[in-house]
Amino acid sequence: MAALIAVLVTGSLVTGTPELRAQAAEPGGAAPPAGPAAALGVDLDTVTIPELQDRMADGSLTSSALTRAYLHRIKTVDPKINSVLRTDPTALRQAAASDARHRSGDTLGPLDGIPVLVKDNVNTRGLLSTAGSLALAGSPPARDATLVTRLREAGAVILGKTNLSEWANFRSTKPTSGWSAVGGQTRNPYVLDRNPCGSSSGSAAALAASLSQVAIGTETDGSIVCPAGMNGVAGLKPSLGVVSGDGVVPISAEQDTAGPMARNVTDVALTLAALSGDGTRHVTAPAMDEAARAGGLRGKRIGLWRLPELGPGVDAVMTRTVAKLRAAGAQVVEVTPPYQKRLAELEFPALLSEFHRDIDAYLATRKGPRDLAGLIEFTRSHPAEQTCFPGQELFEQALAAPPTTDPKYRAMRAELKDLSRRSIDETLAAHRLDAIAAPTNPPAWTTDCARGDNDVIPSSTPAAVAGYPSLSVPAGSVGELPVGVLLTAGHHQDAELLSLGAAVEHRLDAWKAPRYLPTVGGSGGR
Repeated sequence: MAALIAVLVTGSLVTGTPELRAQAAEPGGAAPPAGPAAALGVDLDTVTIPELQDRMADGSLTSSALTRAYLHRIKTVDPKINSVLRTDPTALRQAAASDARHRSGDTLGPLDGIPVLVKDNVNTRGLLSTAGSLALAGSPPARDATLVTRLREAGAVILGKTNLSEWANFRSTKPTSGWSAVGGQTRNPYVLDRNPCGSSSGSAAALAASLSQVAIGTETDGSIVCPAGMNGVAGLKPSLGVVSGDGVVPISAEQDTAGPMARNVTDVALTLAALSGDGTRHVTAPAMDEAARAGGLRGKRIGLWRLPELGPGVDAVMTRTVAKLRAAGAQVVEVTPPYQKRLAELEFPALLSEFHRDIDAYLATRKGPRDLAGLIEFTRSHPAEQTCFPGQELFEQALAAPPTTDPKYRAMRAELKDLSRRSIDETLAAHRLDAIAAPTNPPAWTTDCARGDNDVIPSSTPAAVAGYPSLSVPAGSVGELPVGVLLTAGHHQDAELLSLGAAVEHRLDAWKAPRYLPTVGGSGGR
């Protein structure tokens, strides 16, 4: 594959819950046949965007055929995992427009004609955009989020919207990731009674099941990278500000970012180039195949933050990862980033104040509850919002939190920013590192509405709070359950991190297709 040159390019429910659920197969065993995908001459599990574009350029593949294949997989495979809320009724029209551009030689870039699923907390005109809550299910937003505009300008086909942890997991102290009142429970494609992590649950599970070429997730702390790791795909949390947050349901403007997810790092990088737009010319999609060559890790210095509390199975995956990286010429040293206890103490109180400010501003732009107090009353008075877990303690705590004008809050956020950046910068500098590596996730826990999640995962926090980039790539499995390795780099080192991630991905070669098993032994996943 020729080296990829960096490219910067500036409804209605039709196959959603009732239609898809009616076609649900018995859980367990292999996925249903791919149907139209078999006629494409490509393996949807492993094909990359450059390979698809090569086929579109020589006329042996059309975006229309690719889009139909993914729509068929959504119809036949998704009832097992419940990841796609609704498809866009204009998807085939978008694909036909891309085909016309390909025939005339006027393509808009690497994403032209590529199907993309978008998390349902991202405003998408003509499609319900609900954050998983019935409070926003009355009507679609009036306009696209800026990142959706960027995707359209790049020629991407907006395929549909994915389920998520309701309100991006910022409602209850005992949430169940992947559950929303709008969409129900998303399941992990590898083992169906296991959790997909959140909050970008549907985006990650859909990619694992090959229901789209790429997907968009969002993260405040862990909500892109944990689902990516737990569903065996790649996911990038970009540096804060690289991707516009306009039109995305917020938790905190100080930490929120949308980011690309895919089955390979090449597609993640090319999607980031489209999402970033003209305002971030320093963020480009690197020559990924060059990075992935055998010598791509030679001389790189990587710090391993081992986190043995995630269990012996995960620790064994990290030990095997280190051996493979060293065999490829990387130098790996063990590290422990400082200040983690203090970050854990400060982050949650700061997010409460920021959520109250930011959700009030967002709700004022939508039909439904006009502010957080109205949202609390809506959730209390609608039984469907309580069918998995009843709590909305985080809403209530945020309503009572100090305003963001309070000097104590301001001091808290300033300390968070300082310590989180120092935790990364000092570790990188002390050991002359290119990146810090850590386990992204434990093995997926059993989904249980009564218990809630089992997800104390500290590796995402430093980059999330600092606004630095982090990238999860598949590292291996504990039994049937995928585990990712999380790579963290310095401020606005997104392109360098993607290049390193491509080399790590190539060396580990850990991706495997899900088997849609109904269950495996053990209940907790660790």
